[in-house]
Amino acid sequence: MKIVLSPVLRYTVLAVLFAAGLDRLHAAPPNLLIIYADDLGWGELSCQGGKDIPTPNIDAIARQGIRFTSGYVAATYCSPSRAGLMTGRYPTRFGHEFNSVANATGLRLDQTTMATRLKTLGYATAAVGKWHLGAGPEYRPTKRGFDEFYGTLANTPFFHPTNFVDSRISDDVRAVTDPNFYTTDAYTERSLDWLEKNKTKSWFLYLPYNAQHAPLEAPQKYLDRFPEITDPKRKIFAGMMTAMDEGVGRIMAKIRAMGQEENTLVFFIADNGGPTQSTTSNNGPLRGFKMTTFEGGPRVPFLAQWKGTWPAGKVYDFPVMNLDVLPTILTAAGSAIDSSWKLDGVDLTPYVTGANASRPHQTLYWRYGAQWGIRHGDLKLVVSKGGGPAPELYNLADDIGESKNLAGAQPDKARELQALWDKWSAEQAPPSTPDAPAAKGKKAGKQKKRAN
Repeated sequence: MKIVLSPVLRYTVLAVLFAAGLDRLHAAPPNLLIIYADDLGWGELSCQGGKDIPTPNIDAIARQGIRFTSGYVAATYCSPSRAGLMTGRYPTRFGHEFNSVANATGLRLDQTTMATRLKTLGYATAAVGKWHLGAGPEYRPTKRGFDEFYGTLANTPFFHPTNFVDSRISDDVRAVTDPNFYTTDAYTERSLDWLEKNKTKSWFLYLPYNAQHAPLEAPQKYLDRFPEITDPKRKIFAGMMTAMDEGVGRIMAKIRAMGQEENTLVFFIADNGGPTQSTTSNNGPLRGFKMTTFEGGPRVPFLAQWKGTWPAGKVYDFPVMNLDVLPTILTAAGSAIDSSWKLDGVDLTPYVTGANASRPHQTLYWRYGAQWGIRHGDLKLVVSKGGGPAPELYNLADDIGESKNLAGAQPDKARELQALWDKWSAEQAPPSTPDAPAAKGKKAGKQKKRAN
């Protein structure tokens, strides 16, 4: 049956469609939320297969967005991982290979942060949580593009943090003496307050919780949730994660209450894999831990949600990296990506929406002193603490646990990946402070033993 519209009705329909198009064209840029967990293992969240600690609020991000099963970070521990996130560049490109860079100085001042770039676009910006990119006055968040900072400059206890700054009061560092102050809960409360104060603006909130980093500490109210867990260390770990999960839930509820969920791009990422031996963190089927280049070091929980723009409930297995966050959010915010920035990440939107069916990255690289790795397609060549002295080759498509070394059976592939990594490594800067633990007696950043 053919439907014929009267001229008046046809004009009305066209006008409505045109107005809708203009509304979308001139819509406010999305708000931006990055939640960065600390030392959270790949297999710990319920949506990643974790069994004993429910994480319904974090899982909701995956349920309403995307779970990246091959999500990586560019470094295997705290400060370099954050340097990569903030710049969209491999931290080894500017010598930020070890935590000692942050301890001695900080993120190099010639490196531009995502907060600085977003401020030029008119965003209100805040960092709430663990910074770990320099403690000196010129390296602190309020000098690196953030309007406000509430948190610690480096690692800290959860109770009585000792290197705390609240920029609303002053930029001075102080110790918190309030016995009821617990960092995870305090960071959630400040985030809620800041969102309320900035709800009429385009905003960027960077929330690097210090959960699940040692020392393991949690209020009794969270420990009481887990009477069935008898291991004291695991019980505290569970309480810590519940505090973070409930904080995420409260923040997402606030965004919904402000009517902004469909205009907010959210990332939840861990800064590196879990240090299982010391905290009970669960890396699932992955081999290795934090500070190794086996999958358990750089492969992390990686979730994202942009309701109404990105698909919901999608599982995406092509490799992505925390370096992709910066170009993704800048593009979403309406910024062009200048080639002079020399970013290593890519805008993920065309990939997750299906506009581009190829891999965001054919090759990913890691260097942590004498430990290193390269993933090329599904093949990975790696030298890591806990492995042998020669590079080991794995096919991650059918061996996520890196259990079947193929270097002997596929020497040509091993040599191919070795050559790719050698070329990339030669382009990186020397470590600013080469004090990482040695592996197999080799010099930091160099690999003398070749693949056979």
